Amino acid sequence: MPEPYDLTAFEAAHLIRQGQLSPVTLVESLLQRIDRLEPGVQAWVTLDRAAALVAAQQSAREVQGGHVRGPLHGVPVGVKDIYYTAGLKTTCGSRIFADFTPAYDATPVARLKQAGAIVLGKTVTTEFATMDPGPTRNPWHPDHTPGGSSSGSAAGVAARMVPLALGSQTYGSIQRPAAYCGVYGLKPSFGRVSRYGVFPLSWSFDHVGPLARTVTDCALALQVLAGPDPQDPACSQAPVPDYLEAVRRADRPPRLGLVRQFYLERADPELRRHVEEVAGRLARAGAPVQEVKLPDSFGAHLAAHRLISGVETAAVHAELFQAHADLYRPRLRASLEAGALIPGIAYVQAQRLRRVIRHDVGQLFRQVDCLLMPAAPSPAPRGLDTTGDPSFNALASLTGFPGITVPSGLNAEGMPLAIQLLAPAMADERLLAAARWCEAVLDTVLAPALGG
Repeated sequence: MPEPYDLTAFEAAHLIRQGQLSPVTLVESLLQRIDRLEPGVQAWVTLDRAAALVAAQQSAREVQGGHVRGPLHGVPVGVKDIYYTAGLKTTCGSRIFADFTPAYDATPVARLKQAGAIVLGKTVTTEFATMDPGPTRNPWHPDHTPGGSSSGSAAGVAARMVPLALGSQTYGSIQRPAAYCGVYGLKPSFGRVSRYGVFPLSWSFDHVGPLARTVTDCALALQVLAGPDPQDPACSQAPVPDYLEAVRRADRPPRLGLVRQFYLERADPELRRHVEEVAGRLARAGAPVQEVKLPDSFGAHLAAHRLISGVETAAVHAELFQAHADLYRPRLRASLEAGALIPGIAYVQAQRLRRVIRHDVGQLFRQVDCLLMPAAPSPAPRGLDTTGDPSFNALASLTGFPGITVPSGLNAEGMPLAIQLLAPAMADERLLAAARWCEAVLDTVLAPALGG
């Protein structure tokens, strides 16, 4: 058996259910790895070490007594530090919330616990999940950004500090860090997962989703997280499909629409060649791959996203900013000041344009099952004063279509490269099945060299 810290969430859950792995052994293995690697990666804000060990001991006793609470029984998870966690600090990466301890769990956290998961701790977020970077470094190279805003979740999963972590995406904050760190990042359909108890950034675009090392782990997490929640009025009432079954039965090659327009045109040359090669490999394995043309309305998608999110973020922070303006970092402060000046007419027009783009892009799925494009314009940039360019993920966040980052190789400097797939709204099972098929064909397993 591999080292416990190297197990995926699905593998660990299976071994725990079979009595072949103790949750205590797994938690201890991960904590030892964190102790060894955390000084160089800085993925964690708070480690709930003692409580995690107590929870692991309880999980072990339950297994011995023949009781398994759910599909993640005894499996440790990381939680981005914008999720409320009862009795555990939630700082949102901000000095304003430095000592804030919620009295209740966010719905996604509560659902993980109900499924038997053990919260190992809180992972680093950029300030209020925006643009000002946190201390986390990319585990592949400490001088490169891990991306944002789910920096700690992506880096922690990549470094084998935890098999599964929660992130959030408003622009590109799940998919981009996943691409930069060489892991899978799933942004589900808008409304598929409750956001109750997750500090908001933009009500129109905020999504909750997992970062993991396999498609199966993403499906497992979504199976636990998805479903209606009366506490979140934007949460869908639609029945939850069997995502794990969709992944298990992913034997049909998906019809893929390769998007050269905008995406390959703006990708760096090495990444552009890589994505073309990946598309060729998938086609030779049996996937029908055709180039698709984006609708004219797509040309305004970045402007619409910036305007809507700018206004909504300013609204979220209006009272806090009035009371604590001096405690905000420079980029977020400038964004809030600009967002407060945008006229209501412009906001409404941008929302109308958003619906047009969603409709027009949605028509492409009459021809293909999923869109295929690079997950970011380049590998993780050098420098810790940036979280990188989120523009390649804006379409998924603007439309609410589900998207997933799929690691696909390394560049000449040894940094991860990744593709992304997009599917129609509420077709998350289609997306996961396509991603699993691509995962099997590409057979890309990425692990940074971090001392074993």
